[in-house]
Amino acid sequence: MPPILIHEVGLRDGLQVESQVVPLETKLDWLERLAGSGVDIVQVGSFVHPAKVPQMADTDELFRRLTAQQRQTGAVLSGLVLNEKGLERGLACGVAMFCLGVSASETHSRKNSGMGTEEATGRIIATALEAKRAGKEVQVSVQSAFGCGFEGTVPEERVMGIVARYLAAGLDAVSLADTAGHAHPEQVAAYVRRILAIAPKARVTAHIHNTYGLGMANVYAAMAAGAAAIETSFGGLGGCPFTKVAAGNVATEDLVHGLQRAGVRTDIELETLLGIARDVAAFLGRDLPGCVYQIGAIA
Repeated sequence: MPPILIHEVGLRDGLQVESQVVPLETKLDWLERLAGSGVDIVQVGSFVHPAKVPQMADTDELFRRLTAQQRQTGAVLSGLVLNEKGLERGLACGVAMFCLGVSASETHSRKNSGMGTEEATGRIIATALEAKRAGKEVQVSVQSAFGCGFEGTVPEERVMGIVARYLAAGLDAVSLADTAGHAHPEQVAAYVRRILAIAPKARVTAHIHNTYGLGMANVYAAMAAGAAAIETSFGGLGGCPFTKVAAGNVATEDLVHGLQRAGVRTDIELETLLGIARDVAAFLGRDLPGCVYQIGAIA
């Protein structure tokens, strides 16, 4: 198994569905420990309206603190934007990597962004290209790529049509997001292989939710098919607040534990990740979906 990039999204996708707002200083502590653990990318937050997602209201300030204090981290720091205003905010506070996405589900697209899929695709591509012109790293995603809680099956050609438009625009870092958790391993592998058959140099990322218990199986299917990166969350926390059933991600520390048992990504400090997951669980006052943080790693 080749080395796989780990994109930790707990501070964004993990916390966005939580009603208990995490103080900025606590987030900053988790962020610095995550970034220093050896994971490759850490998503700090999203640039969305604070009234809709209160947990993300301090995203700009988190980036400003990191910039003002010139804190050095071992990871690329990413931010999620949904529109031109989000990009403007991200550029103003020093985001290094912008993540932008379009939902292949018309219903989810309207609930998540207020736009239909066609309009959102055009605007997101234009926004992504503007970020690239500003010298920023960019990743684009297809949300609800494997199914939708509202619409059910999402046609494969609709997903690949969005991917084709990304690639034609020169956007070749593409994430497939299992927003509703409907994916199964054969489907994940087939989608990853199809993209790489069209664009062998594309960096394909899989963002997998564990809604129906297939999360880790889907992650390994994506890696076996050639995905270069996986998006995970500490403790398996998270889920999209604008889908029908919000459920958690694959746990970062569970994936790293599995990879290290195979001799891969031994550069990542697993104990640091386990400590963060335990601290997050203690802060929220409940067990998280992750496994390894609760029982400890196999030596």
